[in-house]
Amino acid sequence: MNFLHMTENNFSLKKIEISVSEAEKRTGRNAMNMQETYTAYLIETRSVEHSDGQSVLTDSLWRRYSEFELLRNYLLVYYPHIVVPPLPEKRAEFVWHKLSADNMDPDFVERRRIGLENFLLRVASHPILCRDKIFYLFLTQEGNWKETVNETGFQLKADSRLKALNATFRVKNPDKRFIELKHYSDELQSVISHLLRVRARVADRLYGVYKVHGNYGRVFSEWSAIEKEMGDGLQSAGHHMDVYAASIDDILEDEEHYADQLKEYLFYAEALRAVCRKHELTQYDLETAAQDLAAKKQQCEELATGTVRTFSLKGMTTKLFGQETPEQREARIKMLEEQIKEGEQQLKSKNLEGREFVKNAWADIERFKEQKNHDLKEALISYAVMQISMCKKVGFGFSEGMSIFRSAGKFL
Repeated sequence: MNFLHMTENNFSLKKIEISVSEAEKRTGRNAMNMQETYTAYLIETRSVEHSDGQSVLTDSLWRRYSEFELLRNYLLVYYPHIVVPPLPEKRAEFVWHKLSADNMDPDFVERRRIGLENFLLRVASHPILCRDKIFYLFLTQEGNWKETVNETGFQLKADSRLKALNATFRVKNPDKRFIELKHYSDELQSVISHLLRVRARVADRLYGVYKVHGNYGRVFSEWSAIEKEMGDGLQSAGHHMDVYAASIDDILEDEEHYADQLKEYLFYAEALRAVCRKHELTQYDLETAAQDLAAKKQQCEELATGTVRTFSLKGMTTKLFGQETPEQREARIKMLEEQIKEGEQQLKSKNLEGREFVKNAWADIERFKEQKNHDLKEALISYAVMQISMCKKVGFGFSEGMSIFRSAGKFL
């Protein structure tokens, strides 16, 4: 995997190979000093070429899932205009009866290991995220990495959920493209969720159908023991039935790989909504700044002309306690003019910030769309090819077993 990464002092282009090669069950104490069991993942990085052209040894370190979460939360705050790649599920979802929902189950841990490696490769291949120093240190600095992340103060910069919800309902002029994108992300999540639920039900039924054929194998084998002329044929038929019944394990294991690819884009839907929410917040801040500036200009005009066009607490106070002196009015007008000047600069800054956000966000959304179309097309084609191959393989084996059984039947 080629990507740009940051050294301590500058950027340099290097060929880096990243892998999450192992998962290890560990026991330790958490922040509450209580014993807990968790899984640690071994990250290995290797620079294909060193600055002098010589190959170098592999560097490795262990990370917990919670550290991957911390990295992604940091990226969400510092790069709000980017569709940040999602992490694999923390607990198994859309499981069928043969799969365990236990997050310590070896099969689930292995699938999550693959998902975490895919997350790192997604970040490493992103033209902007790959340059981030915290990401580079995540791959290279095992000790004190959490402290380094927390020192950035990213938690203080994170937008509260209440503020985001408020902006969603109160923003007046959102970009229509982001409204459409938000609706698309909701529909994408709904469609993929439904697809995964259907797939889980089909897997359950398919597994049962295949395994029932194992009973044929047992019966044919028992039958072959009491038949002399057709015993070999019955034994062969029973063997093929056993092979047919056992083949479903590998089939559904391969299917689980494609299900995990769909789950990634299920979680990408939330990443798209995060960009939309940030746009709503940016637009809401812009509209609030514009309203505040308009209110101050009106207040300054009313003071200058001595007319009040709208009800205000100040106007009521003036009626009750008398008019201000000319000196007081001049002082207030001067203060408002300074606030208006500051407000105009602030509004200009927020306008530029908003336009820059929309420009950068939409560029990354277009990049994501290309990635999504390529990945899902490739995954669905590969899934179709796998199904065709499975049908040919299983169909041939089953047909061969039945032909042997029919041949044995000639002796009846």
